[in-house]
Amino acid sequence: MIEQSDPKRSAAGGTMPGSPTSQLSTPDAAAALSASGLPFLGPLAEAWGSTAGGPELLSLLDGFRERMSVRPVEDNAQWSEVPVTRTESLAQEAEKEKRTPWPQPLVSHYARYFRDGNRTAYEDLVRARQERLTRAIVMAALSAGSLAAGQASRAAYQDSDSDPEADAEAWLDEVIDGALLLCEQSSWCWAAHDDVHTRLGHVVPDRDRPYLDLGAGEVAAQLAWLDHVLGASLDRRSPGLRRRIRQEVQERIITPFLEHDDWHWLGLDGHVHNWNPWIHSNILAAALFLVEDGALQAKTVARCIEGLDRFLAVIPADGAIDEGFSYWWNGAGRALEALALLEEATAGALAADLPVVRALVAFPHRMHIGHHWFLNVADGRALAEGNLPWSMVRKWALRLGDDQAARHAGFMAAAAPDAAFGLGRTLHALLERNVEAAHTAPAAPPLTAFTYLPSVQIMVARQTPGTTEGLLVTAKGGHNGENHNHKDVGSVTVAVDGIPLLVDAGQPTYTAQTFGPNRYDIRAMQSGWHSVPTPFGLEQGAGAEFGADVIQAPTPKDPRLVLELARAYGLGGGSRWTRAVSLDRPGSRVRIVDSWDLRAAPSLADHRPSSSRSSGTEGTDDVDIHFLLAGTVSLGPQGTATLLPHGIPAIDASGARANSASRGGTLRWDQPAAVVLVDEWLLDDPLLASVWGARLTRLRFRMPADQRAAGSFALTMEATP
Repeated sequence: MIEQSDPKRSAAGGTMPGSPTSQLSTPDAAAALSASGLPFLGPLAEAWGSTAGGPELLSLLDGFRERMSVRPVEDNAQWSEVPVTRTESLAQEAEKEKRTPWPQPLVSHYARYFRDGNRTAYEDLVRARQERLTRAIVMAALSAGSLAAGQASRAAYQDSDSDPEADAEAWLDEVIDGALLLCEQSSWCWAAHDDVHTRLGHVVPDRDRPYLDLGAGEVAAQLAWLDHVLGASLDRRSPGLRRRIRQEVQERIITPFLEHDDWHWLGLDGHVHNWNPWIHSNILAAALFLVEDGALQAKTVARCIEGLDRFLAVIPADGAIDEGFSYWWNGAGRALEALALLEEATAGALAADLPVVRALVAFPHRMHIGHHWFLNVADGRALAEGNLPWSMVRKWALRLGDDQAARHAGFMAAAAPDAAFGLGRTLHALLERNVEAAHTAPAAPPLTAFTYLPSVQIMVARQTPGTTEGLLVTAKGGHNGENHNHKDVGSVTVAVDGIPLLVDAGQPTYTAQTFGPNRYDIRAMQSGWHSVPTPFGLEQGAGAEFGADVIQAPTPKDPRLVLELARAYGLGGGSRWTRAVSLDRPGSRVRIVDSWDLRAAPSLADHRPSSSRSSGTEGTDDVDIHFLLAGTVSLGPQGTATLLPHGIPAIDASGARANSASRGGTLRWDQPAAVVLVDEWLLDDPLLASVWGARLTRLRFRMPADQRAAGSFALTMEATP
């Protein structure tokens, strides 16, 4: 029996207030379809039909365990062949932790979110606990596999006189302790998502009403993969633990999932975001490995398929993710993992060779700037984390015949998996044989010349295709109602030799404020700290109605995007603000040209967006154009400035200095009467500082009085010699 929607339950959990639907969502239609009781008809339903549910799905899932590419430790041939080089760093970290106290998240950590907005005090401890368990599971599996194969333990850290059997038992005990700690953990939900405070005013988790969020899904999937790989060993060493795991997953995950339709991440109102595939992919693993009743298992899997279908249905034809590259991994990437798992479990009967899947697989390499730098929008980092599961992308690319995506994923893949992957991702990265081939002959990334994604109005244009050398420019239109939105309509970034210098700050450390009503009081989210105009000192408005209109779309031969931005600021009355961003390949320069006519604008009090009041912006008579810069900035002779990558800490780690240690960029502008104001943003946020270093610099070009009502301004950027 499906319970009726609880508005408080629906609203809780982390999508920011007022966040609109995805690019192609149709909330009215989706809500009407849900109310009608008819099944959702997305690309998966169209491709799979009745096989995705009912008796046919039940039959397809029969014997699925034998078809899994990740095998239990009893399949010692697979586990004994894992190269030591791929587990050495993981093993060293696991050995340091072994027999030490486990990370212990406390209610005082949980309560901090409700008291002072701090998320990391609790989430960091939970994450550390789960990463330690992942490492222990891998070590237990490797030890058991080696023992079963009649080999001495192959872990690089061990002494030659160690007892392989005792070692395997010790690792198994470590796993058992960690798994039971998770079972005893009062809540698997992250405090930032729990509705217990909204409903009851409490800061202690409500065991009678578990909240099914991202964190809960992650724990369930981790326990599911543990059970799949080490289940028989757990039965021998700790009888009763697997029963306890199943009981906890049933009560915290499966029952709430099936009995409630008011989870906001289901997308029944048409607003589908990255929580949908992230949670559904984890529930899918839990249902397959931990639900023993065949009918209940098939019912749960069928509902996961329907949820994933809702996500795929709102992906535009160009495969764009409005949250950007960073959130691709915990949105589209999770959907791809779920689809791969379904294909394996059904012996290929539920295969997803669909146009939308092909488009999603291509998205990461199309956003690549160079080295480990990517175009970042919304709450995204410009620097890719080193622990991303690129082997998953490469496997999909090879399966779909996308050579560029396969080459790019092979280039980006880490030499060894990291426990921060999550257990499922770590196991696949370790055990799939084609991953090792990717490291024996690293591929060169495609570094494509041009990308334009019309659904989000994003252009990426490279001066010299196939290499990071020279200039790369990105420009973004879109609107301010996107998922994880920043007020970045019209923003521009420019890189030199694969290093971004004209930048988007990206994601700061999350707190309670991040997804609350005062989100846009955070500097990183404000248009005033993006490379966009600031007419009359205005912040851009918040919501889908505040966006850009494309005047001229770019093409591969003419990479020039022209946008009308007046709507982003709520400027009515015939006002105009046009921005043209272009890459002049023959001239080796990027050109950003703004022109405006604000003479028809109503009074400032009339046209000022309400959102700018909430962010503390006071309107002025000034017309400014802002550019945000990384590295070292030096103002030169009249109308010039020099940018160098000095001070960006991530450069050496990403290998960006390999061919051009000192190259930077030169800015030139054509409005000598403009006043140039320089603001330093000292970065005390650890997440921002880890990417950009100690500071970012904002140049504000203030137009002279006779250019405020109407005028133009051009900025060019060239690479230094």
